[in-house]
Amino acid sequence: MADTVLYEVSDGLATITINRPEAMNAMNIETKVAFREAAQAAAADDSVRAVLLTASGDRAFCVGQDLKEHIGGLMAAREAGSGGGVMSTVQEHYNPIVRALTGAAKPVVAAVNGVAAGAGFSFALAADYRIVADTAAFNTSFAGVALTADSGISWTLPRVVGPSRAADLLLFPRSITAQEAYELGIANRIVPSADLAAEAVKVARGLAEGPTLAYAALKESLAFGLTHSLEETLEKEDELQTRAGSSEDHVIAVQAFVNKEKPKYLGR
Repeated sequence: MADTVLYEVSDGLATITINRPEAMNAMNIETKVAFREAAQAAAADDSVRAVLLTASGDRAFCVGQDLKEHIGGLMAAREAGSGGGVMSTVQEHYNPIVRALTGAAKPVVAAVNGVAAGAGFSFALAADYRIVADTAAFNTSFAGVALTADSGISWTLPRVVGPSRAADLLLFPRSITAQEAYELGIANRIVPSADLAAEAVKVARGLAEGPTLAYAALKESLAFGLTHSLEETLEKEDELQTRAGSSEDHVIAVQAFVNKEKPKYLGR
């Protein structure tokens, strides 16, 4: 894996760090491939019980596509007469990253340390929980460079802020402060910039020590309920609750409650 993305697993917590601070953590090809590999590795590893998505530096979480690299690809494609072939990066890189983060059977926490723009905004929304530095900002950016939405933001953003606000933010890209992001529901928690790393690790590690199967079922239930009827969702909840009720963690939790002890979950 390239050093543009760092990947570490410790005590059930996988930490993925986008590591191009000199380029505001923009996505060049090397970074996209490494990010995809890290996200897929974390999702597939049963020993990983939570994922922390973060970035190096204090200026940016991720500003999306590296436009300096992108313009070279665009010019080469135009000269070759291949049109939009350069945009295959959406299918090859961005979509697999988002599928891995949203489909992971474990909670994903995003620690947003700075600007999250374009696909970077999308990656943050693909997480289940967003802890945001008070100096951070969000921007959809796509229309500003004559592009449409990608990396799932046309699905995630309306579900977070509502269709009308999502249309406004996508049609008229602008910088959204951390406080406004919190008010819109984009940020789950705002912390001082100096405290972000420690607070994000604390939250993510707490989730890694929690009832993993229950968290996975909650992710599945929330995603299902957004696109299905109440009756279908009730059936899905019954299915998932039966599965959760059969887990070792459920027995551990009930025994700990009865004994007035703190449960020590096994993640199974």
